[in-house]
Amino acid sequence: MLCCGPAAPAPATAPEGERFLDTPVPGGLIVAVILLGLAILTAFKGIRTVSQGEAWTVERFGAFIRVLQPGLNFIIPFIDGIGHRVNVQETVLDIPEQAVITRDNANVSVDGVVYYRVMDPEKAAYQVQNLTQALTALSMTNIRAIIGEMDLDAALSSRDKINTYLLSVLDGATDPWGAKVTRVEIRKIEPPANLVAAMNTQMTAERERRAMVARAQGEREAAIARAEGDKAAQVLEAEGRLEAARRDAEARERLAQAEAEATRVVAAAARGGGEAALNYFIAERYIRAFGELAASRSAKLVVVPMEAAAIAGGITGAMEMFRNGAAAPPPSPQGSVPQAGGRG
Repeated sequence: MLCCGPAAPAPATAPEGERFLDTPVPGGLIVAVILLGLAILTAFKGIRTVSQGEAWTVERFGAFIRVLQPGLNFIIPFIDGIGHRVNVQETVLDIPEQAVITRDNANVSVDGVVYYRVMDPEKAAYQVQNLTQALTALSMTNIRAIIGEMDLDAALSSRDKINTYLLSVLDGATDPWGAKVTRVEIRKIEPPANLVAAMNTQMTAERERRAMVARAQGEREAAIARAEGDKAAQVLEAEGRLEAARRDAEARERLAQAEAEATRVVAAAARGGGEAALNYFIAERYIRAFGELAASRSAKLVVVPMEAAAIAGGITGAMEMFRNGAAAPPPSPQGSVPQAGGRG
């Protein structure tokens, strides 16, 4: 009878993952992976893309060699490197507010802005350590210098002069740094509150003085105008009186001449027609005056003088003279003597 002992255990089987790790990796695959990584790293180091508005400096073993312009650029990897990234766009730089003492010892607060642009990236990167800080310090120094040479009133009213001076100085000073200052503006020149109050009081007094001077000048000009007007009126009035007197004298002279002529005519008529013609003339004038007196609206009572019979006699004589003249014979031939006419 065979005796059987316990069965021997079966050999253990390794897991699937352990068997994969125990599989040896080919050396060629490892080299390929390393070369691929090195190629990727080389491409990353040698290809550079520069954004628009920027310029990058390239250094080789710490020394500047060239500037990369915007776009795709290539450098030697592991040998060349990027030194500085410079912004070539126009930049606005705020000048901090600072206290400045003017020539007349007025304390004012001043600030401003500076517009500049990098024209040479190499100089901006290597000729000055910090372009923004250097430009800020230079601007503040020159602001104190120019305003310190001016009175307060001149500083408040000469912003354009200050801006022009600062632009000239800053542009010349930043040229070695490869930057160009395009514009400088003083933003604020503010005196202290007590000085502002005093200036307002002075301005009010000055305006009142100007108003008083203007009012006095206006009153003076008005008085002169009134005096000239009165003078002109008096001159015109005197000239009017002179002209009226002259015309009155001429009228009286002409009236006297007319009366003298009438007297001569009456005298001639009296010589030619005798006493009857003179009586007719006088009676005609007398009747006319009497008629005007009777026709007056203010005459309520008309007194007939005692000489009315004489008037009637004069009229009768005048009518008789006209009748005799109408019945006279025609004139005789030349050389003959006219005959006396009788009554008709």
